[in-house]
Amino acid sequence: MGKPLKPQKRGKGSQKYRSPKARFKAKSQYRQYDDVEKAGLITGKVLDFVDDVLRDAPLMKVLYDDQSKGHLIAPEGIAVGDCIEAGSQATVAIGNILPLYRIPEGTYVFNLERMPGDGGKYVKVPGSYGILVSKEGNKVTIRLPSRKSMIFSSDARAQIGVVAGGGRKEKPLLKAGKNYYRKKAKNRLWPIVRGVAQNAYNHPHGGKQHHVGKPTTVARGTPPGGKVGHIAARSTGRKKSKR
Repeated sequence: MGKPLKPQKRGKGSQKYRSPKARFKAKSQYRQYDDVEKAGLITGKVLDFVDDVLRDAPLMKVLYDDQSKGHLIAPEGIAVGDCIEAGSQATVAIGNILPLYRIPEGTYVFNLERMPGDGGKYVKVPGSYGILVSKEGNKVTIRLPSRKSMIFSSDARAQIGVVAGGGRKEKPLLKAGKNYYRKKAKNRLWPIVRGVAQNAYNHPHGGKQHHVGKPTTVARGTPPGGKVGHIAARSTGRKKSKR
């Protein structure tokens, strides 16, 4: 009887492939979107910075006026002891949290909510920022770091500024050992060997050196062991030209 395939081991959820949640220090999200923020503002003070292995960007620990605490992504230019504001009446300054309809066009923003109250989903990578392009009714257009434009709800919140920690990847790793410990800190599977380069008993695509030899599209509900390749792909290969 052969040994389990690598996809089967990962699908089983053993400790080797399990996320080390005990090492994660804090959860980064906005405070609950209540009437205080919708009608006015609440201020907070930056107590400390937190280096969490879960993410590359540094976090700032904030103590709000109502004595509640939370963690937010730190922008460039903020320091311990600085005050931030959150709410519809907050000023447009670095680190402040405002709904998009209160932010002027051309402003740098990050940590955007897709829908009001979801806590922040977009533009959270170190050194990244989005640009508020235009407003039309209850829709706001943001140009993302990928240079694509995306439409958000005007009531969704965002932070002002640029995510701290930019330039982190400019320093070369120089050797594979550095990258090994970098991936290990976040429990990332590395190195990743191509399926076609493996043996047939290690991977469904194995046994062939230059091609798979069978379709690589698999269904969404495929069990571990076969769920590799193009999972629930709408289409594969080159796009057909429109005539």
